[in-house]
Amino acid sequence: MIDYHPKADEKNRIQGKNYRITVLTECLLRLEYSPEQRFEDRATQTVVNRDFPVVDYKVTRKNGRLNIQTAALLLSYDEQEFSSHGLSIEVKDKETHLHDVWYYGKPLEDLGGTARTLDNVDGSQVELEHGIISKQGYSVLDDSCSLAQTAKGWFETGNDSGIDLYFFGYGHDYLGAIKDYYYLCGKMPMLPRYALGNWWSRYYPYSQEEYLELMKKFAEKRIPFSVAVLDMDWHLVDIDPKYGSGWTGFTWNQELFPEHEAFMKELHQEGMKVTLNLHPSDGIRGFEGVYPVIGEHMQVDQELEEPVHFDVSNAEFLRCYFQDVLHPMEKEGVDFWWIDWQQGNCSRIKNLDPLWVLNHYHYTDHQKDQKRALILSRYAGPGSHRYPVGFSGDTIVSWESLQFQPYFTSTASNIGYSWWSHDIGGHMFGYKEEELLSRWIQFGVFSPIMRLHSANCVFNRKEPWKHTKDTEEIMEYYLRLRHRLIPYIYTMNWRNYKEGVPFIQPLYYQYQEKEEAYSHENEYFFGSQLLVMPVTSKTIKDIHRAKETVWLPEGIWYDIFSNQVYQGDRSLQIYRRTNQISVFAKAGAILPLTDQIDKGEHLNNPKQLHLYVYAGADGAFTLYEDDNESCDYEENHVKTEMTLRCGKDNVIFTVKAAQGMTALIPAERSYEVEVVGITDPGRQVYIVSGEKTVEAKWEYEDTNHVLRIQIPKAAVTQELSMQIQAQQKLKNPVLKEAFDFLDEAEISYPLKEKIYEKIEAGINGGKEKAMILSQLQSMDFDREIMGVLNEIITAYCDR
Repeated sequence: MIDYHPKADEKNRIQGKNYRITVLTECLLRLEYSPEQRFEDRATQTVVNRDFPVVDYKVTRKNGRLNIQTAALLLSYDEQEFSSHGLSIEVKDKETHLHDVWYYGKPLEDLGGTARTLDNVDGSQVELEHGIISKQGYSVLDDSCSLAQTAKGWFETGNDSGIDLYFFGYGHDYLGAIKDYYYLCGKMPMLPRYALGNWWSRYYPYSQEEYLELMKKFAEKRIPFSVAVLDMDWHLVDIDPKYGSGWTGFTWNQELFPEHEAFMKELHQEGMKVTLNLHPSDGIRGFEGVYPVIGEHMQVDQELEEPVHFDVSNAEFLRCYFQDVLHPMEKEGVDFWWIDWQQGNCSRIKNLDPLWVLNHYHYTDHQKDQKRALILSRYAGPGSHRYPVGFSGDTIVSWESLQFQPYFTSTASNIGYSWWSHDIGGHMFGYKEEELLSRWIQFGVFSPIMRLHSANCVFNRKEPWKHTKDTEEIMEYYLRLRHRLIPYIYTMNWRNYKEGVPFIQPLYYQYQEKEEAYSHENEYFFGSQLLVMPVTSKTIKDIHRAKETVWLPEGIWYDIFSNQVYQGDRSLQIYRRTNQISVFAKAGAILPLTDQIDKGEHLNNPKQLHLYVYAGADGAFTLYEDDNESCDYEENHVKTEMTLRCGKDNVIFTVKAAQGMTALIPAERSYEVEVVGITDPGRQVYIVSGEKTVEAKWEYEDTNHVLRIQIPKAAVTQELSMQIQAQQKLKNPVLKEAFDFLDEAEISYPLKEKIYEKIEAGINGGKEKAMILSQLQSMDFDREIMGVLNEIITAYCDR
């Protein structure tokens, strides 16, 4: 049983003959209609909490209609069976002057939710289910067919003959809608820290020795992984045909894994968690080692090898399935399960989806030891966010698949689904292309879960050293970067849980009234500090760069890899080498990373932090830490606030004293701090911890105006202050960047010289950048070359 609060306050209810309307918030209404007057007060598969505070609303009756008015909605109802002419709701958003009317049965035009799977989808050939976010200001969640939870934790058919709708009329307050959705349908759980690192997965019949040798080679090359995924070949697959296919299995293949407990123990010693793939649809058959135990409990005829059928509608079977089959393997070392369901969405109970049952009971069962639960499984409808993480299915290896995934990932937040895990690099079919793999790896690092995967094909491999030298270097860099990002991602994990703010957000969550926020579908916010535009286009041959169009909201933005400065409030074409992805931090951003990524270090709160600070505006960030795996995070955690203050002639960056259960983090930490976008302070850098001056070293890099400070040791319980006598410096090294680009471009030498001469004369002569561009355009050379130069010259217009 889970601690849900499904009963609404009676003061929020209006009930009449055959109907009940509940005002859950001023923007959220529950609309029920039942000819039998049966109304559901239990938790359902989707909705679990209805005990919102009492709402201020007004009820009137006029001209035979019931009117319910809140600060945001006006409902009009004829008190008859729901119909388009009898039930309507007017939505008003005072801040945006939005005004629209929904009537019962009106087709929804929301911004989309997500889909059950991307299996066999090549590109955008999948229809998204509805979300609760809409430019019209409203959407509807239909809970009419959900089963109800019984007092014993089982589910049974509810009022499936009636109508049970939830009307979300939040206008353009998208985050407000999502936060209330998270309460209505359950909070997004905290993921354990290990889930945020790199996952190694491949459909391949590894032996025990092969797998361990591979993990050792990764460790030797300082390529970190946190999760070891074993696809179906961990169990017996070549079975007697009389039993059927070998897709379902629960018995270790002793030829490949003669000492599976020792195997998992060694992976644990390497700092990795272990998950096994399950295709459970064929049940437990006579060849399984556990068959005698579960066969006796389920009272099947073992002499005839009668199978124990996989029946999710049978509570006794599920109890035995966990108790007899899975729990013993968990004691041996399995940390969580990859539920690769393969039997459709029907069961012996009406409206009960087997996938939903598996997700719910696997996840809740995994909480039995008071540790954070985790599964890997497909999406089973609204409310599935309670069972992270999502497995998006067998991805086809193609540019089209990559191009669709950023949009698919961010849009899932519209139904609260924050933690999709894709087959990064692609799983099956398709083709090999080094650039495609590099771009997919880059996107994977800036997606919710970074899980490599590939099919059972000797040519489809993701080991970096099996690719070209350039691809190898790119893969190694970004796989390390993912683990460096864990302090930041883990804080966003807490934010998603505590504040109901999705980790990945479409642009329109923050810029609801900007049309560009809707049209740039592949661009998204990666937590509170970063804006990401994955590169999903092929490199343009002669210029060695790929092109994307990005929209930067108002303000000053920094490319976090090049430290290039960009002026916002505009769309522009950007060009990136194969080793670059476009990720931007706004002025005032504070980005906490770590350089501790060796064996198992991702499991612990780091002793060293690498902090990136972007000058040009004031900013703040609060780092969150806890024990990384238990369910005590609500009470036992540590918060470290960091602030940035940018004055006319000084910059002050402060790491405040850690607050909370400080025993959970190291007593002392070392810091590397990079302050981007300031002038050279010379010797005027003053670093104080408590009241004492701190020993530190610093150096200034003039090309991109970066001050790097190294602090070998500072107590976490004392405030650490860095006072820097410097001014903001928002200027790009235009001549250097133009030269470097022209040096690489495959064009004639005379043309290179002429272009550079024009740029050099213009910059050194103090000409307006528009004048420089005009002169270049008059030369009438290739438009993509002009595009790169346009980005370099106009990224930040200081005059």
